[in-house]
Amino acid sequence: MSILIDKKTKLIVQGITGREGEFHAKQMIEYGTQVVGGVTPGRGGETVLGVPVFDTVAQAVKETGANASIIYVPARGSADAILEAADAGIDLVVCITEGVPVVDMMRVARRLAETGTNLIGPNCPGLISPGKSKVGIIPGNICMVGPVGLVSRSGTLTYEVIHALTQRKIGQSTCVGIGGDPVHGLGFIDTLEMFEADPQTKIVALIGEIGGTDEEKAAEYIKKKMTKPVVAFVAGHTAPPGKRMGHAGAIIEGGTGTAADKIAAFKQVCVPVARFPGEVAELIEGKLTAKKAKLAPKKKKSRP
Repeated sequence: MSILIDKKTKLIVQGITGREGEFHAKQMIEYGTQVVGGVTPGRGGETVLGVPVFDTVAQAVKETGANASIIYVPARGSADAILEAADAGIDLVVCITEGVPVVDMMRVARRLAETGTNLIGPNCPGLISPGKSKVGIIPGNICMVGPVGLVSRSGTLTYEVIHALTQRKIGQSTCVGIGGDPVHGLGFIDTLEMFEADPQTKIVALIGEIGGTDEEKAAEYIKKKMTKPVVAFVAGHTAPPGKRMGHAGAIIEGGTGTAADKIAAFKQVCVPVARFPGEVAELIEGKLTAKKAKLAPKKKKSRP
């Protein structure tokens, strides 16, 4: 199994006629994702990459039965694109766009709370369930099928950890880049809950960064609810207070949100924290090896 997406996922691409939309739609189609339509107002009736283009998301859903959407729309129009997809009954919306105004996302968050639509992003790499479906920009060639669920605030570190896992022949169930903006869709706790319920996922990698208190809250959730092991990494050890580093949400303010705070929170609940991204794979390999050894049948001692 996997979480959020699988082989049955039917995807539409909002902004498919743009450069980024078309480029990444091609990558997703080549990976095997069911891209059933695209949406660009005023371009309905055209085709891109053999995929029909519609004027509205509602039309696309009616004609194709789409249940997921990915957004490659400029920041000024991304919030409206998310809301259009939600109002059309789309179950999962992934917004790749960077620079969406926080005030716009506050409006989106209120509306999605009413519709029940799952949102990944904005400012994120999307997600991939290796061998099943890819919705976003995570390179499919670095992934392999396996037992590790990955959730991350950082796109680049997502790729680095996936690559390190695959090099050790450790595959992934689903990899989710939730994005690092202050106001976003699904977070660590939402994703951890899904991994906990997913039979394919046996262990979870959590990649955090400075800013906010999401990692500390995730640590509390892990202690109370998770039965599956979790390994963590927190980026931003040397970040100076008051200066944004990377994502809009990666800023230390008021003495909170430091890497040290987050690492301490994880260690307090017995979650091992890697010193560098590649060490996440080492720690996971160690835990999987130990589990196999524990489950292996013990040989009976022969009598002399």
